[in-house]
Amino acid sequence: QVQLVESGGGLVQTGGSLRLSCAVSGRTFVSTVMGWFRRAPGKEREFVAGVTWSSGSTSYTNSVKARFTISRDNAKNTVYLQMNSLKPEDTAEYYCAAVLFGRGWIPSTDTDYAYWGQGTQVTVSS
Repeated sequence: QVQLVESGGGLVQTGGSLRLSCAVSGRTFVSTVMGWFRRAPGKEREFVAGVTWSSGSTSYTNSVKARFTISRDNAKNTVYLQMNSLKPEDTAEYYCAAVLFGRGWIPSTDTDYAYWGQGTQVTVSS
């Protein structure tokens, strides 16, 4: 069982930056995978980025590559999402999610993740 708490959302202008944090409490494992998802108004929740807890391997959806960076700090039990060059279409509620026992890859389907945070709102003004 893990608990996830996101922070760092807010209002930013186009081209600006934000860093989201996800504090992880509870036990993690070598195979644990952490992900960031987002849900924009009227749209389905979508995968943004993922990272493996042990090796730090990463995966991104195409629309955020070269702009967003996911990382983890195992000592602080925290996962980060650094978001640069933000666009209005990045506006969404952002969620941290966890797979405790991954299968060797970073899933991009929300149903693969068993644990979720409460979300943090990111709004990018044009």
